[in-house]
This record gives sequence, C-alpha cells and structure tokens, in this order.
Amino acid sequence: MSELKRRLIEDQALRDAALDLFKADLGFIRTDLKEKGLGARVADRLGDGTREMLDDSIDYAEENKGKVAAALAAVVLWFARGPIMDGVHHLLGDDDDDAEPGDARGRSVRD
Repeated sequence: MSELKRRLIEDQALRDAALDLFKADLGFIRTDLKEKGLGARVADRLGDGTREMLDDSIDYAEENKGKVAAALAAVVLWFARGPIMDGVHHLLGDDDDDAEPGDARGRSVRD
C-alpha cells in the first residue's frame, strides 16, 4: 500500500471518529434540553449572575461603609437640593419680594 493511500485511510478514520463524537455531543445536548428548556437555563444563569453581583455588592459595602454612606448622603442631598436652597435663601433674606406670584424662581404662573 502506498504512503498516500495509508494517509487517506487514517484521515478518513479520524474524520469518522470526529463525526461520531460530534453526533454523541449533539445527542447529549438534545437530551439535556428536553430535561430542562432553554428559557429555564437562561433564567438560572441570570439568577446566578444576579446573586453573585449582590454578594459582591454586600461585600464591598461592608468593607467600605464610609464611602457607601457618603454616596447615599450625596444622593439624598442631590434630590433635596431645591428645598434646601429655598430654605437657605429664606434664611439669608434673599426672597424676591418684587417678583410676580408664581413659582419659587419668580416666574409668573402665566409663563
């Protein structure tokens, strides 16, 4: 038998073995998907990722309590900035007495 024919037979045997392996893997995947659907798998993955992120967040918050408290205080102050500034203006006497009746910025209700 020539060298070329021997290599061809070996290559065909490797190809057939790879095809059998692929078919077996495909069969396992199909069986696995029948037992548990794709949607359930995606939901499990998302749930696992969410749990890991939550655990990491809790660990970070426990290690950096001061930074987390400062960030929360900054958020609260940001959302309360309007009433706080109105109170400061009122305390300093910067009220616009000559402004038309309207909102706190002195604009008319008609605008």
